Amino acid sequence: MPKTFHLTITQIGQNIFDEEAVSVELPGVEGAFTVLANHEAFVSPLNEGKITIVTADGERKNLTIPADGIAEVSSNQATVIL
Repeated sequence: MPKTFHLTITQIGQNIFDEEAVSVELPGVEGAFTVLANHEAFVSPLNEGKITIVTADGERKNLTIPADGIAEVSSNQATVIL
C-alpha cells in the first residue's frame, strides 16, 4: 500500500477535499510542485491553475483553482486554502 498524507483543500464556506492522498500537484507561483507523504514542511503561495490529486485508493482527481491561494505542508498533512 502506498504511503499517504492527509490533504485538506478549503475555500471560504466550502470544504472541497478532506481525505488521505498519495500525492497532490499544485500550481506554485514559481512553477508546479508535487507533495508526497512525509514531505518537508513549507508554505507556498499558489497561482490559479490545476490541482491533480491521487487518492489513497488510486483515483486521480483534477480540480481547477479559480484564484490565487496558499499551501501549507507539515507533520504529514497538507492544507490548501483558496
